[in-house]
Amino acid sequence: MRPRVGQMLASTVDTTAVIVVRCPDSELDITCGGAAMIEGTAQGAVTGTADPDLMGGSLLGKRYADEDLGLELLCTKQGQGTLAVNGVALPVKSAKPLPASD
Repeated sequence: MRPRVGQMLASTVDTTAVIVVRCPDSELDITCGGAAMIEGTAQGAVTGTADPDLMGGSLLGKRYADEDLGLELLCTKQGQGTLAVNGVALPVKSAKPLPASD
């Protein structure tokens, strides 16, 4: 799939939903729980089977990013599946430290 900024993606194995915040201009395999994510909200449409090894969960309101690829996803609905791109799990993006106010 070729993601685009603002696109909503939904998992087919659990309730996870994300919005693409930043993405490269290339084909990516974005998965949740080992199954490809689909465009749209897909509320209640659990149609696939999850890989038990990829059920680490996703957290509501957290950003998941791969800085090397330039991909960033915002989790809008949490679920049991692990978000991954091209077979590699996406880590939670850490907050930028604020400057000292001395």
